[in-house]
Order: sequence, then structure tokens, then C-alpha cells
Amino acid sequence: MSFGFSGKVAKNLLNIAPKVATQSLAVVPEKVKLDLLAKMLSLSLSEQIKFGELDFLQGKWVAICVQDIALHFEISYDQKLLLRPLTQADVTFTANVPELLLVAAAKEDPDTLFFQRKLRIEGDTELGLEVKNLLLGIELDTLPTAVKLSIEKLAITLQTLQGYANEQAAATA
Repeated sequence: MSFGFSGKVAKNLLNIAPKVATQSLAVVPEKVKLDLLAKMLSLSLSEQIKFGELDFLQGKWVAICVQDIALHFEISYDQKLLLRPLTQADVTFTANVPELLLVAAAKEDPDTLFFQRKLRIEGDTELGLEVKNLLLGIELDTLPTAVKLSIEKLAITLQTLQGYANEQAAATA
């Protein structure tokens, strides 16, 4: 039964990928991670930066905690994106890579994830809603082509793996 093999492989990949990513990120110095993230986010949010849509972040810090890969940082804005290690943010968003990827690809709604407890938002609720609305307003088509294609391909791959893993789980239940 090829589907059973595919389901097992998919389930293993979904379980192993975060562990590999965590180990890989652990050897990268914090400053290098933050510099790379700042460049990637500046590129991805260039339209929003250009039109002043991030001005509401001046003097505010938003923590992003990607639990399954142990990636934690804070972001703010003051004429450019500012990133720092976790200290004391005004609002904290916590999720795992699959959920964040599906939200970025517009394949999942953050409100649904929030109510399923797959996305946590703690702290300044008003700031959290502003950030969420900003992110929802980003059109995938406005992102640089490499970023757009990467998000789309990764989301499709993730959904395919999740489908195989779910079929495997249903078949063995």
C-alpha cells in the first residue's frame, strides 16, 4: 500500500523538520540570525515601509515566538525595522512554522488559528490587532518573486504532507 508508506514518511518529515531546523539555528549566532531576519523582513515589508504603514510600531515592540524551531525575537520600527532578542515586548505572537507559513500563504486565517489555540497573542490587544491587520493586508503578489514563490511552494508542500499524514492516521485508527 503506497499510501501507507507516503503517510508514514510525511508524518516523519513533519516531526523531524522542526528538530533539524532547531539544531541548525542553534549554531547560528544570535546577531547573524537577527541581521538576516531584518533583511528578509525589510524586503518582504518594503511596500508597507514605503507607505508608512509601520509607523504605528514606533516605540512599540512585537515579540515573535516560533516555538517548534525555538526562534524568538522582537521587532519594532523607527525609520527602519529594528530587531532584538526577547526582552520585554508590548505584544507577543506565538505559533509554530506550519501555522505561520499557511497564514503567510493566505491558506489559513489567523483568527481561526487563534480560536484553535494554534496562534497565541498576549499583551497589548490593540497593538496585536493592528499587527494582525497589517499582516492580513499584505498581498502575496506584492512580495518579491523569490519570497512569493518560496512561500507558495512551501505551503503547498506542507499541505500535501499534512494530507498524507492525516490519511495515514485515519487509516490506522
